[in-house]
Amino acid sequence: MLTLTYEYKLIPDEQQIELIEHTLNLCRSVWNYALRERKDWLASRKSPVNACSLLTEYIIPADTPYPNYHNQAKALTEAKKTNEILKSVNAQVLQQVLRTLDRAFADMQSQGLGFPRFKNRYRMRSYVYPQMLKDCFKGNLIKLPQLGWVKLRKSREIPEGFEIKQARIVRKASGYFLMLSMQLDVNIPDVPFHGHPLGIDLGLDKFLATSDGEFVKRPRFLNQLHRKLKLLQRRLKNKQKGSNNRHKLNQKIARLHQQISETRKDWHFKLAHHLCDQAQSIFIEEIDFRSWGRGMLSKHCLDAGFGQFVTILKWVGWKRDVFVAEVDKNYTSQICPNCGLHTGKKTLDVREHHCPECGYKTHRDVAAAQVIRNRGIENTVGHIGSENACGDGLTGVVIPSQESVKQEILNVSLRIPRYTV
Repeated sequence: MLTLTYEYKLIPDEQQIELIEHTLNLCRSVWNYALRERKDWLASRKSPVNACSLLTEYIIPADTPYPNYHNQAKALTEAKKTNEILKSVNAQVLQQVLRTLDRAFADMQSQGLGFPRFKNRYRMRSYVYPQMLKDCFKGNLIKLPQLGWVKLRKSREIPEGFEIKQARIVRKASGYFLMLSMQLDVNIPDVPFHGHPLGIDLGLDKFLATSDGEFVKRPRFLNQLHRKLKLLQRRLKNKQKGSNNRHKLNQKIARLHQQISETRKDWHFKLAHHLCDQAQSIFIEEIDFRSWGRGMLSKHCLDAGFGQFVTILKWVGWKRDVFVAEVDKNYTSQICPNCGLHTGKKTLDVREHHCPECGYKTHRDVAAAQVIRNRGIENTVGHIGSENACGDGLTGVVIPSQESVKQEILNVSLRIPRYTV
């Protein structure tokens, strides 16, 4: 099953904008009420049986079941019979809010994430229509539940054969956007290892260095607009909470953050396509970039957006039939890519790799990228050598060994200059 998500800019009229804002406010109220109900139930079970607080205590009967998704959805259905405000919004939209809250609690327990938070007017920014009509598009119009026909900027056509499953309306600083999720019942095999391999070493001195000797300078997206952002946030401190002036200034800050984010994402896509133009197989380090965002250089690491770039590179590589894989990151700067000798740990001020055994000299980051490429080839060739797709034992069939395949790839594809002392 292939799933795609397309984003379109919505152009609603004033009446549709009021309905969208009303739906967001009601979704926020349902979220906060359901979260408060869960927190009260959990807090009532924390007090000892023989000791209660002298100030406040949660009075919830002992036989009251835990308010999970099914219990809260049932209570929401009963409340809609008497509450006119709940009737004004699509029932499935409110049910999806409860389902999202239930998934947040499940992730908190399984993945160790933080406790779900109450949402103010700025934190609830989207809601979902889980079902869509088959013929919902007509030119540059789309038919949404309750909203009717809404005008949009149709930047690209829906791919042939795909079926629209759900739609999400997102409110951003620059307007309202529509996220369409489409599915096609087809199985697409993974991209195999082929063609010219390329290793990539990520860093802060340069955004990346390739095994072919190319360096990409790290653009500073936040630093370019940091002064303007700092002035706006300084003015925000003196605004009264809840005032219209504070709300307008928040919108300006949000538009500036969106400009930084979209500029960074556009640059990541262009760089990913540039790398896919140069090679048919790309290898990168397997790094947990969350640890990079907690160190002394966290501001620069978060501004570079390494995690987002790796995700985009994998998507662009799959789309363009380029093999992208991750390899072990350990000791990539301490091994010679030419002879494989362990040359020892280098300090950050040492920017050149010089092997005392074979005399190979190159830039430190380029040597690390070449080690990453060699590791990727070894891992991939080992996987290929363990498979036998053509009839072992048949007359006239000669299956090459793993070492011969590896040596042939290294001789034909790699572009490392060989030096001898």
